[in-house]
Amino acid sequence: MTTPLLDNKHHLEPSVFVVDNMLREARRQKGLPVIDVPDICLLDPDGDIAAHLTSTGAAQVHPGWACYHTRMITFEREEVTFGLVPNVVGAPFAVLVAEEMFASGCKLLISVTSAGQIVSVGQTPYFVLIDRALRDEGTSIHYMAPSDYAYASPVLLALFDGARSIGGSRLICGSTWTTDAPFRETAQAIEHARSRGILGVEMEAAGLYAYAQATGNAVICLAHITNQMARTPGDFEKGADQGSHAALGVIGDIAARYVRARSAPS
Repeated sequence: MTTPLLDNKHHLEPSVFVVDNMLREARRQKGLPVIDVPDICLLDPDGDIAAHLTSTGAAQVHPGWACYHTRMITFEREEVTFGLVPNVVGAPFAVLVAEEMFASGCKLLISVTSAGQIVSVGQTPYFVLIDRALRDEGTSIHYMAPSDYAYASPVLLALFDGARSIGGSRLICGSTWTTDAPFRETAQAIEHARSRGILGVEMEAAGLYAYAQATGNAVICLAHITNQMARTPGDFEKGADQGSHAALGVIGDIAARYVRARSAPS
């Protein structure tokens, strides 16, 4: 049996459809200026961070973001300007936006997504710094050959060596399972992931890490473990303002570590 998902992939060949060309046409059609996005950009799949920043007047719309499908907001935290795109759910959408961000001047992309608990390491919510993601989605296969996992950059992971907290929140480094079908998480699939020591299930990291491995761009993914798949009432509690304060603390900590590393003498 063959499948188009695995067949006819040519990972070292360039794409005919190029992100820069699409952005050029979007700017032409929308009359947008060429303005780079901030060096550090965020994906906010749940949209809670964006909702909090917008409701408090802390966010502005980026005037040059040329994506057809999304809007970007910008905000400042501890003298660092961030670009954020909310509601980017699933690996295909996340990687599409990642391609556009890096083509628009991004240097580091951070994704903070809600995730379901697989192996329990304590009371939810807490953050997992994803060091590798099980590739149970379709996007990653277009960027790299089949394998079990897509991996985070060792250089970026080294920024967190020995860290047990981040931005005031508990941090665990470990693996997740990236799925395209959250409502097909069967007992057998969950047990298989648990047998591999996987900490959580989410929908973006494997695609983003495969993209990063293929392109050399800097991407770091975190899972905010917030639920046990709603098997008991009262699940999905993320904290104050739907976890936005905790997530912003995490993002600020990552940015500070990244900026220090870039400015350190070589």
